[in-house]
Amino acid sequence: MPRSVNSVASRRRRKKLLKMAKGYWGARKNVLTVAKHTIDKGLGYAYRDRKTKKRNFRALWIVRINAATREYGFSYSQFIGMVHKKGLGLNRKVLADMAMNHPETFKAIVESVK
Repeated sequence: MPRSVNSVASRRRRKKLLKMAKGYWGARKNVLTVAKHTIDKGLGYAYRDRKTKKRNFRALWIVRINAATREYGFSYSQFIGMVHKKGLGLNRKVLADMAMNHPETFKAIVESVK
């Protein structure tokens, strides 16, 4: 009995890998073994950085809120403490957006928590 090799599935698997490697430089885009290694590394970085992205955005929001509150004589921690004490349901993302794009609204919030 002749040996049966599922070339359809093998080709599909290779094409899928090479499609994912599209846009890479040199052998990384068209040599299967190199592309496979590069894709594995890339997917690992993507997984890791989906978590890091959340961290980075929170840090950015904190910096923006701190810069905005300093104009009114508060530090970031004092302001956030007052916001929580008042029970305003505003998170850092919303506060940072208001500080950047709607300074008059942010000023009203600062006055309300004083």
